[in-house]
Amino acid sequence: MEKSVTVGSSSFGALYGTMSKISKAGPDMTKTGTTWLNTLLRGTDGELRSAPRISLQRLLVLRTLVMITGILGAIVFDFFSPLHLPVGPIVALLTCILASLALGVWRVRNATLINTRELAAHLALDFAFLTVLLIYTGGATNPLISYLLVLLAVGATLLNLFWANILAALAIVVYTLLLLVGIATDQHAEHMVPDFQVHLIGMWVTFVVSAVLITAFVSRMAQAIRSRELTLAKARENEMRNEQLVAIGTLAAGTAHALGTPLSTMAVLLSELDEQSEEQLREQSVKADIHLLREQVVRCKHSLDQLTRFYNKNDHSQPGQLRLSNFDDAIRDYITNIHPGAKIDFSMDAACSEALISADITIRHALINIIENALKAARSRVSVEYYWASPQQTDVVMSVQDDGPGIPPEVMESMGEPFISTRSDSMGLGIFLANASIQRQGGSIEMFNVRDAGARTVIRLPVSV
Repeated sequence: MEKSVTVGSSSFGALYGTMSKISKAGPDMTKTGTTWLNTLLRGTDGELRSAPRISLQRLLVLRTLVMITGILGAIVFDFFSPLHLPVGPIVALLTCILASLALGVWRVRNATLINTRELAAHLALDFAFLTVLLIYTGGATNPLISYLLVLLAVGATLLNLFWANILAALAIVVYTLLLLVGIATDQHAEHMVPDFQVHLIGMWVTFVVSAVLITAFVSRMAQAIRSRELTLAKARENEMRNEQLVAIGTLAAGTAHALGTPLSTMAVLLSELDEQSEEQLREQSVKADIHLLREQVVRCKHSLDQLTRFYNKNDHSQPGQLRLSNFDDAIRDYITNIHPGAKIDFSMDAACSEALISADITIRHALINIIENALKAARSRVSVEYYWASPQQTDVVMSVQDDGPGIPPEVMESMGEPFISTRSDSMGLGIFLANASIQRQGGSIEMFNVRDAGARTVIRLPVSV
């Protein structure tokens, strides 16, 4: 019969990733510019502390990419086209863009709070820059006007539905004015075919429909993603809190289990002392009983001190690491102090003595509980062994064997459940607590009887990397 326990164990982000790939594949100027801006945008601690701050950073990177691309496009256009762009307005526009970038960098690095309104203001500023550029470079006939949809998609992803609707209305107004007024420095109208005006109107209708669809669907999808991320974050936080509570509860229950034996001993001694006369209390044997009482009090205090130290840790979920040899020393010291006359054979494979395991105190409680159970069941001796579970050296084995009568089959079926014990004077929590502690560390326990040699408990515990 065998018992074993085994533990199983934004949309805008995609847009930003795509832009990063484009920048890497593009000219060195673009790559250098975005890398420099990313470095500059990070504060002195090298970290961005909030989602709005990260969003503003990405908006500034996007603005930089568009500015660099626009400069390169203007140079190519001016070189190959007989038409020439107005230098004055373009230079003034670039100056304003650089000033807005400087302001944005300063806000990212120094502002204590960046909210949704500020993100909306930056997107509106991008709308304004693009509108001015289109006024001097062909208006609604400039293919760059479709970039309004990119800005709208970004806004629908980052902002709530209210601000996304405002940006959509702004984009439609800008496109409509550019189409109707036809303000542009280069007069392309004279080269139009008769149907070109119909084509522009068709483009406008397509733009309006696209803007409405982007606002309606992307905003709601982004809101759903944000809600899901918030739910997942709360779930992760609750899981971490529950793990800490389980760790504290397991140790508290283990401490209560450890206090059971000394308290029972103290109760028996006090009952015997209470029945003795004054003359008997003066005898030397009574002093030995008092000394034993004092030892049991120290043992109880030691268990409670361990619980207090564990509770006062800063982080219960990530304990430190401990060499297996040091772990064994701690177990031996405890057993020697609490059970000075116990006959226990400790042995360790030298190959695994330097292995690192979790230093969680509940693991020590687990092994101590198993050893104490073996001591109570043994006829004469208990053996404790440490060795590698496999040649891959990913798990260590802690084996505890006694030479007692073994575990009855009817008890073996329910072993590891609370309040199941082979002894009438036990609460049956030892193996249950050991299971809980080792499960938390990704380990397992197997219990079985060895023919004519008592019971054996095998703990497998993963080593720390």
